Amino acid sequence: MAQLVHHPAYLFVALIVLLSAAAACGTLFMQRVFPLSDDARDNYNVVQGATLTLLALLIGFTLSMAVSRYDQRKNYEEEEANAIGTEYVRADLLGAADAPKVKALLAQYLELRIENYKTRDSQKLEAINNKTTALQAQLWESVRGAAVERPNPITALVVAGMNDVLNTQGYTQAAWLNRIPVSAWGLMMAIAFFSNLMQGYGARGTTGRRVLMFVLPVTVALSLSLIADIDSPRGGLIRVVPINMISLQQSLGQLP
Repeated sequence: MAQLVHHPAYLFVALIVLLSAAAACGTLFMQRVFPLSDDARDNYNVVQGATLTLLALLIGFTLSMAVSRYDQRKNYEEEEANAIGTEYVRADLLGAADAPKVKALLAQYLELRIENYKTRDSQKLEAINNKTTALQAQLWESVRGAAVERPNPITALVVAGMNDVLNTQGYTQAAWLNRIPVSAWGLMMAIAFFSNLMQGYGARGTTGRRVLMFVLPVTVALSLSLIADIDSPRGGLIRVVPINMISLQQSLGQLP
């Protein structure tokens, strides 16, 4: 299930099959084995309405969770771009000897961070993470030496800025790992399954009306796939585009 929620397209296909099978099972099997009498129809309608209402509430709450996590990833991208841009300007405070090196390292670091946002390949992502870790060590070493040689408020300001650059990357990574729990997905899919089972069980009338019962599986599958798409940083169509970082990269040459 963990792999399914990371790939919304596969999740949609799996849900269509699962939920449609549940509705068909309710119509073709349960109606024959446990026929629903007219006396029990009112009680059944109450239970069905409550189940569908619970499913709708769960989908709404889960969508809100996914959207808040998406907004958090966007906010951290903006903070990370601001931290890199601020440190790029502060690097001039180190003097002519150290500033060019720090600026060159920050430009390389920014390029790696942009690639990190864009890539979907796991092997390429691992290589980018290794390069990022190594470059972070070089960045810290570049300001640590200056701070040790010249321990004053000016170098302290540069060190604090570099600390912000490194910290925001950690915050971003934590935000990308903050996903809707798999157990929550399992419970929501179980409720969706039984809701469609009851929908099929209660369907009656002509064949044309029974065809309408498959509207619920499609609707629920689309809703859950949308949630998975928003919640998946790399596997879906809806992703955080590093607009602020790209804009910063384009303006680095214009900064003093």
